[in-house]
Amino acid sequence: MHIDFLIEVFEENRDQEALIWQDRSFQYSWLLQRISYWQNFLKEKWGDLSGKAVALEGDYSPDAVSLLLALIDAGAIIVPLSTYNATTRDDCLEISQAEFRISITEQPEVEIDSTGVSAKHELYDQLHSAKHPGLVLFSSGTSGKPKGAVHDFVRLLNKYKKRRHNLRTMAFLMFDHIGGVDTLFYSLSNGSCLIVATDRAPDSVCRTIENHRVEVLPVTPTFLNLLILSEAYKRHDLSSLKYITYGTEVMPQSTLARCTKIFPKVNFLQKFGTTETGTLRSKSRHDDSVWVRLGGEGFETRVVDGIFQIKAESAMLGYLNAPSPFTDDGWFVTGDEVEVDGEYIRFKGRKSEIINVGGEKVYPAEVENVIQQIDNVKDVTVYGEKNPLLGNIVCARVTLAEPEDSKAAIYRIKKICAQRLERFKAPVKVTISEESQHSYRFKKRREGPHAD
Repeated sequence: MHIDFLIEVFEENRDQEALIWQDRSFQYSWLLQRISYWQNFLKEKWGDLSGKAVALEGDYSPDAVSLLLALIDAGAIIVPLSTYNATTRDDCLEISQAEFRISITEQPEVEIDSTGVSAKHELYDQLHSAKHPGLVLFSSGTSGKPKGAVHDFVRLLNKYKKRRHNLRTMAFLMFDHIGGVDTLFYSLSNGSCLIVATDRAPDSVCRTIENHRVEVLPVTPTFLNLLILSEAYKRHDLSSLKYITYGTEVMPQSTLARCTKIFPKVNFLQKFGTTETGTLRSKSRHDDSVWVRLGGEGFETRVVDGIFQIKAESAMLGYLNAPSPFTDDGWFVTGDEVEVDGEYIRFKGRKSEIINVGGEKVYPAEVENVIQQIDNVKDVTVYGEKNPLLGNIVCARVTLAEPEDSKAAIYRIKKICAQRLERFKAPVKVTISEESQHSYRFKKRREGPHAD
């Protein structure tokens, strides 16, 4: 019932590839059969799942995808959990009050059990009363427990009922992320092929693009920077690529400029979405421009006091464990500071991440953009540290591409920053670190002992 429009697409494309996983091809006919299998299995195992919270742990295996669709059709409230995210898994299970848990690690190995929990929440009651399936996504908060956003899956799926482009697309962000959900359903609703890399190291991603003629690569600026530094693009044939889409964090202009030079025939498109509202349609001003126009059917946008706000038909019902973030008239305040130029905006950074130095605003992305261009810098994260005189000072955690004397590297980085940045923006403290600076979602990690 809830996925009838998708079943229609699958029937039309029975002989076409739906998924490539572990270098194996699965057609839409296989997907149809497997959805039917899971529908019967779930009914026999647990009966009516309408309004029941079901945790689904897995990452784009054909069984995980077909099971997700069967759970939607059963009216369940689905809690997708990525196998990459072990650190907050228990918190997510607790917050979501998952009554059933299904874990798919290696197809066809599936672990299924009841948790003994009885889910009780007014947002779940709303979904059950409407006889609608639900989706619980968790924020990647930098402190404390993640917030569980409850979506009406029917609202989320409405945007995919209009057919668009049939393009071979890579799955990069997992389906516990709004960007991953968007990639999955955009691909399926257009009868496209979704291609899963064996892992998300630059060489593996490039090898998958070459072997399976990927046309769309949806990634993060952090990953693109790693791709540039690895030079994996030189070792593989990436001529099939038509689009590289990027989002989840501010794109450094220097990274985008290098990417467009490396891939002159590829269209670059900035994407934007939030866990709370879904993913908006977007149009970049130019391939090498960080200015973007956002909106589309079902979305309204505005900027109030420099902060980007969204009103969406696909907005979540609310949080499981936090107050509603919406204004009285239904706008979601994203917390992203933006600059406006006509119908285009440019993201400057999260308001919560701005470093206040003696009354002056410092946007971490601006400083990172400068440091990222310095020779032998592989990655950098800029953050604030409290200071009794200035309120905060600017600090930078740098990962080097090749071994170098730390003192010499720090001196060189500080000197270049002093030449290229206003005095209050230049890092007072620079540390050299060998630790990864991004999360499993390939988004820059700003939390830690030095975070402000």
